[in-house]
Amino acid sequence: MIDSSNVLNLMKVVYVIYVAIVISMVGMYTIGLTREIKIIPKIKIPFYGWIGLLVLVGVGIHIMTYNMIPWVKWDLNRDKIKADKEFNISIADYKFTLPEKTLVIEEGQTVRFNLQSKDYTYGFGLFRENGSIVFQMQVVPGSTNNLVWKFDKPGKYSIRSTEYSGPKGGNILIKNAVAVASGPALAQLILENKIQNKTN
Repeated sequence: MIDSSNVLNLMKVVYVIYVAIVISMVGMYTIGLTREIKIIPKIKIPFYGWIGLLVLVGVGIHIMTYNMIPWVKWDLNRDKIKADKEFNISIADYKFTLPEKTLVIEEGQTVRFNLQSKDYTYGFGLFRENGSIVFQMQVVPGSTNNLVWKFDKPGKYSIRSTEYSGPKGGNILIKNAVAVASGPALAQLILENKIQNKTN
């Protein structure tokens, strides 16, 4: 599966091209306005050509995004996707309440996160060990908030609120809240998690 960091690098290039086209279009329009009236008809053909190119690139970005980035399809069809695991997480008084100390996921599983805010609007972001973001969503009180994700890379992930919810909101963090593994490492994580849940 394509990784979100690769998507970010690709989108940087695509949007630089897109912005360059927009700026050049504005520049051509400005040249057409500032010159004598005789030149304006000559400018119109390239100007409308640039508009056509802008529309083509803009639509192309969205088609590429839908076809290349798997989580776009997951999000659009999340009600129809049968998840391998579901986790119900609540947020209240600037704290995440997880169903287990560590959310253990087998590599390759599709997981649905159901989130409920009991007071403010929070964010739910999953972060890699190096601090880069895997995904994030907004958690609005009184609304259905869920997200589907397929975990295809082993590792430990932290959960952090990614939405401003007042001065205390910046401290909402659970380190190593999610662990993804397979084989013997998965069995070890499940065993450790059972012991931790019994002691708490």
